[in-house]
This record gives sequence, structure tokens and C-alpha cells, in this order.
Amino acid sequence: MADTNPPAPAQEFAQLSIEKIYVKDLSLENPGAPQSFRLEASPQIEVGLRTVSEALEPDVYESVLTMTVTARANDKTLFLVEASQAGIFTIRGVSEQQIGLLLATHCPTVLFPYVRETIADATTRMGFPPIHLAPINFEALYAQQQQQQQQAAAPAAVGAS
Repeated sequence: MADTNPPAPAQEFAQLSIEKIYVKDLSLENPGAPQSFRLEASPQIEVGLRTVSEALEPDVYESVLTMTVTARANDKTLFLVEASQAGIFTIRGVSEQQIGLLLATHCPTVLFPYVRETIADATTRMGFPPIHLAPINFEALYAQQQQQQQQAAAPAAVGAS
């Protein structure tokens, strides 16, 4: 007896591939040189980060992780390094919500070792010891950001009742 049921459609699996990783922007400032090399005080290091993503075409996205490292001593800036590490990623077979999660967590996690190396190299080239950034849990940052957005939206929703 012949099977009259049509074949089930092939299940589409989630796919994420890295097409390209590159330095999009690199800025160095060494305003106090050469006097800053003679300071005895230990510098205070400040680290900032931001991520931005955009669709380039269907299923293709650019993700950019920007890290800013500033060293100060005695109210003077010793150096500032800002590096934007970017990647082009192809993402298929996931929902829009999952794409947002991947762009906010997975893509920056892939880019982080590259930007970390760029910053360490840049500080060395400016004449300072390399700055080795500690690992970052982008999933925890994303969850924290989502929680803050929900808390900010909650008072607005209560006020609208």
C-alpha cells in the first residue's frame, strides 16, 4: 500500500556563522607623554563598553563591540584607548527575539578576545604596560539590561491604569 502522507518539511536548524572580524575604529591618546612615564602614582583604570548591531541584508548582521579604557593619575589623563571591534555574522533559522539575544550576547562574546588583544597591544605601543581586560559575561549584562527596562516600564504602566 502506497504512503499517501506527504513528506514532512525538513526542520530548519539555527545557524550562526562568522563572515568577517575586523577593527572598525581605533583611537589612542597619550596626552601627558613623556611626563606621564615618570609619575610614581598608580593609575586608576576606567573601562566602558557598548555594543551596537545592525542588519546589513536579510540574515546578515554587523555587530560592533566598543571598549574604552582610560587611565588617570593625580587628576591627569595618562592615556585613553578606544577600540571598536566589529564582525559580520550570518544568522538563520531563529526568531527575531532570538536574533536580538544573539546580537547582544553571542556576537560580543566572539568579538571580546579580539578587542582585548587590540587594547593590550595599543597600551604597549604607547609605552605603558598592557591592559588585560577581565572576561565579560554578556549574557548577565543582557539580563540586567532587560530587568532594568522592565522596572522602568512598570511605573509607567501603573500610572496609566
